[in-house]
Amino acid sequence: MHNPAFDQLATYPFWRLNNLLEKVPKPDGFSELALQIGEPKIPPPDFVAEIIGGNSSKWAKYPPHPGTKSYRSACASWLTQRYTLPEEMIDEAVNILPCAGTKEALFHMGLLAVPRDPPSSSTEPYAVLVPNPVYQVYYGAAVFSGGKPYPISAPAENNFMPDYAGVSPDILERTALVYLCNPSNPQGASASMTYLTELITLARQHDFVLVVDECYSEIYRGTPPIGGLQACAQLDGSMDNVLVLHSLSKRSSAPGLRCGFVAGDPKLIDLYRTIRSYASVAVPLPILAAGEALWRDEAHVEINRAHYDSLFTAAEEILGHINGFSNPSGGFYLWLDVGDGEETALKLWSEAGVKCMPGGYMAQDDPFTGVNPVSQYLRVCLVHDKVTAVEALERISVVLQG
Repeated sequence: MHNPAFDQLATYPFWRLNNLLEKVPKPDGFSELALQIGEPKIPPPDFVAEIIGGNSSKWAKYPPHPGTKSYRSACASWLTQRYTLPEEMIDEAVNILPCAGTKEALFHMGLLAVPRDPPSSSTEPYAVLVPNPVYQVYYGAAVFSGGKPYPISAPAENNFMPDYAGVSPDILERTALVYLCNPSNPQGASASMTYLTELITLARQHDFVLVVDECYSEIYRGTPPIGGLQACAQLDGSMDNVLVLHSLSKRSSAPGLRCGFVAGDPKLIDLYRTIRSYASVAVPLPILAAGEALWRDEAHVEINRAHYDSLFTAAEEILGHINGFSNPSGGFYLWLDVGDGEETALKLWSEAGVKCMPGGYMAQDDPFTGVNPVSQYLRVCLVHDKVTAVEALERISVVLQG
């Protein structure tokens, strides 16, 4: 049976960008610079390959879905230290579950949270609230789980955070799942403690699952972003209704490792363990060994953070005088108000060989106004070495001023 919401999935942002640019030639004399995908280009620490090689005999074993105790313990220790949680708050046996990166786990949250039968109090399906602009996996999870996605705008005047508390009570009453990216993708904004504690309180009042995607938590300038479990500790120490997701892709420049974890409410962790047993392959033991070492090491994270800081300093020096420039506090994206993101992306490619993502491609039309809320923006991924990034920024500057 055709689900009309599936039609929206045909607008996967990278497909749209390819369709926009494929018939337009790159200018002669310019190498292609790809700034449309948030894939770190700086290498992970050397010890990753060494540890995987040293554990090569374990490729012959099926890994357990709960991972290893030592991996879960490393994740629990990292969470406790990073977010100054009470020592007894995180139990590796019940609050932590490894996952193959976080994209897959984020998608599975729809299976975990959205009931198959419609709510008895409404003819409408269960609601899934997602930020708008949205990481496309949140929207896809809502659709494929049988829920109804509601993209909630995250405007600058609300610190680029979606106003979930302002959603109408009739929608909140049938909400099963809410996603939040913190720091946000693509705007790089970080939620305040007040915002997070109020959202957790809302989740418990309406009994929905709150999933906080914290994959950009270690890429920041200035004050470290507050985490979802940190807000739970501030409230009452309970993790009821809350799951947070972390990955080594951005933090450790290891997107190909496919290694992360889900943490939080023990009832939800137990349910997700069952889902993973049926729907996923377990993270291989050599990868868990490397991941454990990465979670226990902060030196490489500090080096990465300093690198990204230097890129944003360069961006401000090169583009800071241009209208629409802002320097985010977190993440590795520039979110530029260029008036028309699609037109600007096409111009950057055709005149300078630079690929960037139109902001509107990362958003759905607002379900209440019918308008794309971010069509004026452009997302620029600062993920390369400094020489490459500076060259790309200079090309962008020339085009934007032209």
